[in-house]
Amino acid sequence: MPFGSGEMGRPEPERTIETKPIFSGRIITVQVDTVELPDGKTTTREIVRHPGAAAVLAIRDDRLIVVEQYRKPLGRTLVEIPAGKLEPGEDPMVTAGRELEEETGWRAGRLELIGSFYTSPGFADEKLYLYAAYDLTRGNRKPDEDELLNVDAITLEQADRYIREGRIGDAKTIIAVQAWRLFRLTGSFA
Repeated sequence: MPFGSGEMGRPEPERTIETKPIFSGRIITVQVDTVELPDGKTTTREIVRHPGAAAVLAIRDDRLIVVEQYRKPLGRTLVEIPAGKLEPGEDPMVTAGRELEEETGWRAGRLELIGSFYTSPGFADEKLYLYAAYDLTRGNRKPDEDELLNVDAITLEQADRYIREGRIGDAKTIIAVQAWRLFRLTGSFA
């Protein structure tokens, strides 16, 4: 097919020959798979398994509710939308509602799925579900014992500045800010 034809062939899948477990932790597991490529060659794939997560775009008085927390892998704090991992068998919408209230003290009267995406498909299977929160009321803030969070509500202009400055640097929050911008322009997240 010529480049730019708008038609793409599907690459053939890799066949797993062996899976070697490397690490099993509280949140992730790590494995190394030996795979056979479509041309018959073999190689390895380092894979992080994650149960998935849900995040919430919550707007109150035209301000985005965010949390700021220290992220050890980065060695610094980030401003992010509330989010958390799915518990086994849990509906992502339940996770979203729970995390919003636990992290921020706000409860959603209604949640609507904006979309979902894979965070880093080159090495991880984590799928993140992004929800919009409506009809916010005060709830009970109960962050996890190891979560030290500052809660704030920022304008779209602040969010844009934080992205430029790197204070917002995670994909889920950047996607949420762009979804908020789209909603303000069109009245829809789609």
